[in-house]
Formats: sequence, C-alpha cells, structure tokens
Amino acid sequence: MSNKLILNGVSKSFGTNQVLKDVSLSISAGEVISFIGASGSGKTTLLRCINLLEQIDNGSIHLDDVEITKLGVDANPIRRRIGIVFQSFNLFPHMSVRKNITLALTEVLGKTADEASSIASTLLTRFGLSDKIDSYPDRLSGGQQQRVAIARALALNPEVLLLDEITSALDPELVGEVLDVVRELKGSGITLLLATHEMGFAKEISDRVCFLADGTVAELGSAEQIFTAPTDARTQQFLQRVISAGRLRG
Repeated sequence: MSNKLILNGVSKSFGTNQVLKDVSLSISAGEVISFIGASGSGKTTLLRCINLLEQIDNGSIHLDDVEITKLGVDANPIRRRIGIVFQSFNLFPHMSVRKNITLALTEVLGKTADEASSIASTLLTRFGLSDKIDSYPDRLSGGQQQRVAIARALALNPEVLLLDEITSALDPELVGEVLDVVRELKGSGITLLLATHEMGFAKEISDRVCFLADGTVAELGSAEQIFTAPTDARTQQFLQRVISAGRLRG
C-alpha cells in the first residue's frame, strides 16, 4: 500500500466559528509534516478530523485512495491505521503502564496476553522505560507518561501517527526526552503529522512545514524554505514573533 493521505477541501465549523476552511493537502507515506501557526489556527482540529474524532462538514479525506470520511464508514479500523497522541497523555490512571499498552492489543487486535506483553516490553525498552512496565501513571514524570502514550499508539502498528502538541503540557526540562522519541520515529516508514509550537524541532525534523492561519493553509513548503524564506506575509509575521520571543533556535 502507498499509505498516501489526501485531504480535499476539508472544512469544519463549531457553531458559527469556522475552524478549517477548504484545506487541501497531499501527504506521502513516511513523510514528516509539522503544522505550525498561532493558537486557534486549526492545527488540533485538523488532526482530530484526520483521526475521525471530529466529523468534517465539507470535503473529503482519503487514505490509500479510500475515502475514510464517507458517511457510514466504520471509524475503528481507520483509527487502528491512524494513531493519535494527545498533549494531555490520556493514560488510564487506574491501569499499569503494561495494561495501558496491552489493552487495545488484546481487546481490539485479539492478541494473547503474552503476545501483547511482549510488544509492550519491546516498545518500553526502546524508549528507555523497561523498568516502568508495572508502574502506574501517577508514579511517572510527565515526560515518561508521554513516552508511554506514544508507545501505546505505536503498539497498534499504525501507518500514520498524529502528534498533537505532545510537549505543551511538559516542564521544559522534560521536552527533550519526548522529542528524542519522535526523532527516532523519523525514517521508520511511519507517516508523522505534528501540531507543534516547538519551532526549532519542526525545522529540524520536518520534510515539509504547513503554516495554518485562520483555518487555511497559508503556506506549505520545505522546512528550510518556510523557516528561512517564507513568502506569505502572515508566515513572515508569525515567524518574526517567534524569533523575537527566542523560540526558534537551530
């Protein structure tokens, strides 16, 4: 499969507030795209629409030439192919790390407890958390919880992974350990779509950067082009504010 993701004229409103306006994008398998823009520009809503957590009002979203936003489409198989990690971790507090990761593997994919546990153990080892497998979320730092949340999403072996401001709830000193996990995923074949305020990281990791303004794609280009020679006045203004605030380094 090509795992290509195509958005055609996607629009979404909440009441009288139109959050996305005619967004069209073509995303190749294995590509890393960062969505940047001011708060309220539509980044999170766009990711939630791709994951089918929000129903779009107009347009269509296709994965491998199949329209996943068509009325009557079962969202659950799609969500197994398109994983999402939220800024607030969303781990089950009453379950151990092992159970958080294995639950969907046993309940949704029909894995045995041993198979699921092995997958969880492999992922946690990969992310430096093997000693936390039987811990509960409240015993972990924010950075550790977010790494567990990423491991949980990856356990289902998704083709596309959506990362929604995954460092915004973290203390600054914990941000790096989560970004290291994302760095490791680049080049793994998985398609990564990030909504992020970490501009230096977006510049470093992205194949392309999409600047959203008022729910529209104001500018789309390579990371180098967007961050060093943006052509849209709104992108220039946004990045000037980011640079002035000292939030773009590297």
